[in-house]
Amino acid sequence: MSAPGENLKVNGDRLWDSLMEMAKIGPGVAGGNNRQTLTDEDAEGRALFQTWCEDVGCTMGLDTMGNMFATYPGTDPEALPVYVGSHLDTQPTGGKYDGVLGVLGGLELLRTMKDLGIKTKHPIVVTNWTNEEGTRFAPAMLSSGVFAGVHTQDWAYDREDAEGKKFGDELARIGWRGDEEVGARKMHAMFELHIEQGPILEAEGKDIGVVTHGQGLSWTQVTIEGKDAHTGSTPMPMRKNAGLGMARILDKVDEIAFSYAPHAVGAAGHIDVYPNSRNVIPGKVVFTVDFRSPELSVIEDMEARLKVEGQKIADDMGLTISFEKVGGFDPVKFDEGCVTAVRNAAERLGYSHTNIISGAGHDACWINQVAPTAMVMCPCVDGLSHNEAEEISKDWAAAGADVLLHAVLETAEIVE
Repeated sequence: MSAPGENLKVNGDRLWDSLMEMAKIGPGVAGGNNRQTLTDEDAEGRALFQTWCEDVGCTMGLDTMGNMFATYPGTDPEALPVYVGSHLDTQPTGGKYDGVLGVLGGLELLRTMKDLGIKTKHPIVVTNWTNEEGTRFAPAMLSSGVFAGVHTQDWAYDREDAEGKKFGDELARIGWRGDEEVGARKMHAMFELHIEQGPILEAEGKDIGVVTHGQGLSWTQVTIEGKDAHTGSTPMPMRKNAGLGMARILDKVDEIAFSYAPHAVGAAGHIDVYPNSRNVIPGKVVFTVDFRSPELSVIEDMEARLKVEGQKIADDMGLTISFEKVGGFDPVKFDEGCVTAVRNAAERLGYSHTNIISGAGHDACWINQVAPTAMVMCPCVDGLSHNEAEEISKDWAAAGADVLLHAVLETAEIVE
């Protein structure tokens, strides 16, 4: 395969300007973004991305899950495309870079190719995967999961948000439901550029993370029911406090995760308390426990211990409890050939790099099941993500996009 020269780099200023322009859509309240999936802001961001892709000379494909595919032609019409991309949707209090860097880094790759007249044997496709975050419609990586055959489309369309709105209905409402069959596309390979969302690269002074594996993930939704009652007039021994039951279980979650330190983690990020009134003892709580580990056996043991410990706490307090697994995936080992292409690119460019295990879930984790896949990571300040204060430097973004460019061009085979 042809490999580009070490002097070939993206336009870092142009990439940064694109990131800042996209960040104007769905601004948060503290400098980040609130561009949740299938909202009007999501639709606006998609439209801007499509315009930019068409300006480069791409044709845009759209499947029935709303996944966007901007295709830049190769010289061999029979050659399978090399895919790059990530997602444009954000958390409710999200940053400007999580996911967006991977999509716009792919766009910058194409802009650089066009500027320099670079042609490849394989077409290159920049993808925006719908609903990676999974905040509004659980689970995360929903549409890439349908693409990979992990979920059915009917099941995905029936996912509901907190207001009872269905995924399928909202996708149609914003006008981004296409006609293309999900998963019909075949891939030569896929690469995803992403911020680390952790502190390792910055702490070690590394420019690039070569992602070899991804942690497995388990989301278990726990529902506890007790009895609503007045906080002032209900004697302590007569209370059935669902909120207190949750607190005791979350303490156990922390204990369970710590027992597998340092590579396992656990917490609850999504919590609903009912009736959520200052002077009413909670009669019901619904929360989601997030366990992660690079070892499947550890995840399975943490799940089992949660159910045993949770049931015991509920029984002792006179509460009812139920558990529902609402998301998850097994630990991932990325394709050795694609990982090597990323490592070779970093070395060719002179960027410091280290192997890394992704602690977060990504669309690449599902696509890895149907095509050779790898990820490129760049540092983020203090490892902070899923927060409006999420920050990276222009140089970090450019370095990640440079490595992406080289890995993709090597894989797509430059035509002299």
